[in-house]
Amino acid sequence: MLPRDDDELLALAGLCDPPPPEEGLFREGSWLRRVGSESVVLIGGGRALLLEIAHPLVAEGVARHSQFREDPLGRLQRTLDALSAIAFRERAAALEAARRVERAHARVRGRLAVGAGRFEAGTAYDGRDPELMLWVWATLVDTALEITARFVAPFGDEALRAYYADQRSVARLLGIPDSLVPADADAFRAYFDAMLGGDALCVTDRAREIAAAVLDPPQPLPGGSLFRLVTAGLLPPWLREAFGLRWDAERDARLLALERSARSLRAQGSPPLDPSGKRR
Repeated sequence: MLPRDDDELLALAGLCDPPPPEEGLFREGSWLRRVGSESVVLIGGGRALLLEIAHPLVAEGVARHSQFREDPLGRLQRTLDALSAIAFRERAAALEAARRVERAHARVRGRLAVGAGRFEAGTAYDGRDPELMLWVWATLVDTALEITARFVAPFGDEALRAYYADQRSVARLLGIPDSLVPADADAFRAYFDAMLGGDALCVTDRAREIAAAVLDPPQPLPGGSLFRLVTAGLLPPWLREAFGLRWDAERDARLLALERSARSLRAQGSPPLDPSGKRR
């Protein structure tokens, strides 16, 4: 359970020298805010969600504790709203958003109905399980990095270091123990790659049902084809295949053209980032 006292919660997150309360938890110009303010990052939401539910226990929790059939994007939208509040809102609202996430996770409990991968039927899941929380957080971080590198500009070393340091604070603010959160960006990459190459992920029928509801909802969404293209194109190939998402040379060319167009439009709007992470 997160501390009720704000100062204790700030200390838990490692935010020992936060900006004034009215500014929020992260300073103006911080890399967390700079990346979060890029609207293109939002198109990665589908990729992050499918990565999350590639973990059978996460998929079971989403299937049983959300209305994904009636409101396919509701859970994703609530997650993004909470993270936006943590990054941009004044301190009181940001901390309340973190506590709201914890309260939502506290209601997510149950057991795996059907065995999947290394997880036997009956395996318990809990929304506050630190390792499951770590994986969900990691999918969002990795997706933000991937979208930014492809559609905006690559991170410089200093920018990546600063951005990841802020994200570590977000993870701890959400209740993930410091001992579990990878210490730096290199350690994060090692953790994420190990998850992709390990035996924890296994795409289940539950996961495919959730993915279908999100990518092909009963009421088509504006920009749905673009959303599906980016989601499928940025998944690791084996996961894309496991979810049954089509991919070919034509789709690959469309994604590359989209990336080039986004970078060009972005450069016209404001100066891009150079490899050092500085504004030109």
